Amino acid sequence: MNNNIAKYIDHTLLKPVATQAQILTLCQEAIQHKFKAVCVNPVHVKLAREKLDGTDVNVCTVVGFPLGANLTDVKVYETEKALADGADEIDMVINIGALKDGNDSLVQDEIARISQTAHDAGAICKVILETVLLTDDEKVRACKLAKQAGADFVKTSTGFGSGGATVPDVRLMRQTVGEKMGVKASGGVRTLAVLREMVEVGATRIGTSSGVSISKDI
Repeated sequence: MNNNIAKYIDHTLLKPVATQAQILTLCQEAIQHKFKAVCVNPVHVKLAREKLDGTDVNVCTVVGFPLGANLTDVKVYETEKALADGADEIDMVINIGALKDGNDSLVQDEIARISQTAHDAGAICKVILETVLLTDDEKVRACKLAKQAGADFVKTSTGFGSGGATVPDVRLMRQTVGEKMGVKASGGVRTLAVLREMVEVGATRIGTSSGVSISKDI
């Protein structure tokens, strides 16, 4: 696995204070360490695309971030704009309140619209559940809805909640979606040991701002 660890990593900078210079550094680090993607806020997608053009590093961005409480039409527009700016991957936050209300049709329809918009542009869609806010039953329901809606990945966390990825959550998500769908562990993955734990229980992608330091431990 050592030679492939970098390809698990979405090198992430989503802080509101991120500057263009920091985004360019993030992209350069991703090129140097051969990470799978950089994950940046929508305002930085075009810059990241320009920097990463001609490389193997994907541009990932976030939609409905970090609360998931935007209107579906707004999330779809965000997705369209991000794709037009050059995003390869869309990490969307579900409508958490709707899930808790039992409004599964709204949650699934929203995921389906965003996933289809991404797929039409040749991009992929990851669905952020914000697991720290959900019961195990809600996590399972959300994973099933994302799978039924045609999403490519389920993802644990935004990194802005009160907790991030845990081994039990990643294991539960993998068990729920099966072997073919992606599972992204994000939030609190700061060491190689934790990354390995997440991969061992089923994570196929890791969202972290600690990719450089993790790479030094490989």
